[in-house]
Amino acid sequence: MLLPTSLRGMLAAVWLLSIIRISSAGPIHPPWSSTGITKTNTSWVPDDTSGTDMLARSGLSNLQASMGNMTAHNCTIGRASRRREWHTLAKFEKLSYIAAVRCLQSLPSRMSDTVPGARTRYDDFVATHMQQTLSIHNNGIFLAWHRYYTYAYEQALVNECGYRGTQPYLNWGKLASDPLGAPVFDGSPTSISGNGAYRNNSGIGLPSPDNVQLLIPPYKGGDCITSGPFKNYQANLGPVRANYPYVEQNPQADGLGYNPRCLRRDINPFASASLYDQNTTDLITNSLDLATFQTTLNGDPAKQMLGVHAAGHFMIGGDPAADFYASPGDPFFFLHHAQVDRVWWIWQNQDLANREQIVSGTITNRNIPPSRDARLDDVIDLGVLAEKKYTLGESMSTVKGPFCYIYE
Repeated sequence: MLLPTSLRGMLAAVWLLSIIRISSAGPIHPPWSSTGITKTNTSWVPDDTSGTDMLARSGLSNLQASMGNMTAHNCTIGRASRRREWHTLAKFEKLSYIAAVRCLQSLPSRMSDTVPGARTRYDDFVATHMQQTLSIHNNGIFLAWHRYYTYAYEQALVNECGYRGTQPYLNWGKLASDPLGAPVFDGSPTSISGNGAYRNNSGIGLPSPDNVQLLIPPYKGGDCITSGPFKNYQANLGPVRANYPYVEQNPQADGLGYNPRCLRRDINPFASASLYDQNTTDLITNSLDLATFQTTLNGDPAKQMLGVHAAGHFMIGGDPAADFYASPGDPFFFLHHAQVDRVWWIWQNQDLANREQIVSGTITNRNIPPSRDARLDDVIDLGVLAEKKYTLGESMSTVKGPFCYIYE
């Protein structure tokens, strides 16, 4: 049940005031700050992303032209909400988003009867991803499912925590050369927290169906994050596939038991080296069909190719971010998957007549076990995350179906 608008607004104000206390001397550090917090890196210069930005603009023009005088729905380009890149947000906008995420992490779970480890509403999003992992990755369901999933998360922030913004995305290309130097990871109150403390580890090996591993080498982190708004956040679910021997094991094989632990990260440039703007522009311009787009996006460990989707996850590393199942347990997940959705949106908009209403692939992970092809009438069921079930076909567009948003 949704809270009344006035009450949601009051809750939002309480949450925002809890992190921004203004005095005559200026802002006072929020409750999670510490004397060891990393200050914002004012010398950071983002890498060039003009290639994808140009493709996004031309694609948006195509999208607007394709809508014409359509009257079958209420969404127009002018009315659509606009998702923006994290580093373009004002300080108060970042703080508002962070407050809404922390609010979701404090609300009670709606899945605790069926998921023993779920304690919070945020855990519901993690659990749903975990339960459906093998049917929503490396197949024809992946893109549309994660589009609706990220949208449902955005709506929960708005309707349950009074958030008035949109889901931001992180344009990977801006920090490909120096992810640790980027403000999003600098550990300040307006970051999503920084790196983990150093802990010796062997890195992460990504298996492939051919039993060939792609190794993500360790870098300067590996243990609990030490600063920022999620320093004291507790991941409750997972891991299913632990990448480090010292990560606390879940009491259940499916990872859904209660397993409270810190967020661990090992932010590293090895993975981010696959995230330069050229990687993304090549993905968009060289993928002439959806099968090629998906394969290149997701990468192929057997060919030592990360792909921008996998590279974004393993740029963070750690736990639960690097767990195939429980990765939404790190709040970075939703910035990353908004960008995955943006890249698909840009690709679609280059040739809407041939790219807007198509799916490619089967309904199992890497077609194991062998399964039928995905269809546009296949239904996305997010359970307690969203009241409505949408088909893949309904989820193909961000403006011509049940959604109404675009990317700036």
